[in-house]
Amino acid sequence: MNELDALRGVAREWADDFRASALELDRSPARIGELLDLPGVRYLSTYGVPREFGGAPLEIGAHRFDGTTAVERVVVFEELARGDTGMLLAAPGPSMSGVLVDRLGDPAQREWFFGRMMSAPTWTCFALTEPERGSDASLLATSLREEGGALVLRGAKRFVGNAARAQCAAVFARTGPGLGGVTAVLLDTDSAGYHATPLDTLGLRGAQLAAITLADVEVAPEQVLGRHLPRSRRGIWAAIGVFNRLRPAVAALGLGIAAAAHRYVLDNRPAAQGNDRDRIETLGWKIDATRALVLQAAAAVDATGEGYLASAAKARACALAEEVTLAACELLAPAARAAHPLLDKLIRDARGVEFMEGTRNIQQLNLFQGLRSGRAVG
Repeated sequence: MNELDALRGVAREWADDFRASALELDRSPARIGELLDLPGVRYLSTYGVPREFGGAPLEIGAHRFDGTTAVERVVVFEELARGDTGMLLAAPGPSMSGVLVDRLGDPAQREWFFGRMMSAPTWTCFALTEPERGSDASLLATSLREEGGALVLRGAKRFVGNAARAQCAAVFARTGPGLGGVTAVLLDTDSAGYHATPLDTLGLRGAQLAAITLADVEVAPEQVLGRHLPRSRRGIWAAIGVFNRLRPAVAALGLGIAAAAHRYVLDNRPAAQGNDRDRIETLGWKIDATRALVLQAAAAVDATGEGYLASAAKARACALAEEVTLAACELLAPAARAAHPLLDKLIRDARGVEFMEGTRNIQQLNLFQGLRSGRAVG
């Protein structure tokens, strides 16, 4: 058994716990507070905290996993998504904000942020997407302006996972024109003027997507991320770096959902014959091929930091999640969604993952740009 097989095996055991509570969390997202002792949730609560701030590697036999590589992340995320993507996304921990703080934070900011992760289960959120604008930085309207000697944050964000339960928020805002006029700040969500309201969604309900309003939130200069760095290494360029780093993991979520739906069909139609058996086998082969692509994309991100191949993996994995979940309905029964609530949840979650970190057309555009520039290599 190689080291990734060992990691996959442990994550698959954690996924069993996720699956057991998946439907309850889907009905009541607040139940995540009752599930903090699950081994997978505990692991995610400090996943990605650097060793200098108390992060400890996961030890499995002779192997040690720091959680710092994209390859490790996709292995863990695929398996946990087999259990429940909603719970994976609902878990406390550094998540996307942690990657941003690790890239942009000065020593004091990194100590403040990662220290909180280690002291108690702490939810975080990454607030970039805006109403009517999506995550297009060129249209970003949330502003950070100096007024009366203080920095004031105003604007709105939407579809932000965990925003209503987060204690720490990384928020993107505009300080001036162009892409160079975008910056990120680190907020305590107890700050006056920060308000988050959960949205009613069909899929990924555990993540409790929310709308944020920022009404004259005062920001101290020491809360501005990357202020000690040159402009070329902060703002939207940093966000792109975060997306590149995490895009293979989003692909792994789609892959995990597809694998869960495939397993569900195998468990419920063990004696399938003829065309149905052929179809089930073909879906399995597609899952295996997509897993190879996702791992290749993660290795490319680890080697170069480029996310072009990861865009191909994300687009393919999300399309596969939809294909397999819908095929599962056809292979089970005409009323499969009503008779199999867990399968119904997988279908809804598959659609939700499509909208994470850029829809399929955005990923295809990114891949095209990489191919045209000659930088999309595996």
